[in-house]
Amino acid sequence: MSRIGKLPVTVPSGVDITVSEKNLVTVKGPKGTLSEQISDKIKVEVKDGTAVLSVKDDSKYAGAQHGLARSLVHNMVVGVTEGYQKKLIIKGVGYKAEKKGNVLVMQLGYSHPVEMPDPEGITTEVNTPTELVVRGASKAAVGNYAAVIRKWRKPEPYGGKGIAYEGEKIRRKEGKTGK
Repeated sequence: MSRIGKLPVTVPSGVDITVSEKNLVTVKGPKGTLSEQISDKIKVEVKDGTAVLSVKDDSKYAGAQHGLARSLVHNMVVGVTEGYQKKLIIKGVGYKAEKKGNVLVMQLGYSHPVEMPDPEGITTEVNTPTELVVRGASKAAVGNYAAVIRKWRKPEPYGGKGIAYEGEKIRRKEGKTGK
């Protein structure tokens, strides 16, 4: 029995959770609609403003899925009410970002600008030319898109240049010393 899976998920007012016959959980709220396929070993019950997840059998697989399913449902409820965001910091001489419509345009030291249109359900904001924020309702989609942006220039350990998450510690290395 999972410790996390046993915790009930509180459903705030304005959020509607529906469970289909094939365990497709759909959460509707002010910031959008999210759905997730939950394992058939997990039973999802919604009553009195809470969602309770329980295990149908005592197999090891069902126990492993219990906490995961509860976390997925909780993340969907938080996503449709508050939303998720990731901040990225761009470091480096000449490295910058700007927003043109719904396209993120970044200068990252390549011979061409990197242009990335916002995917559905995700918005990007450029607060300053060296700081950008990825926002959305789905925690997985926000984290994935932030990782795709970061992949264009990962922070390197010698100069510290690149795109890093806010608060990320970049392990610095000392350069070569000549004799």
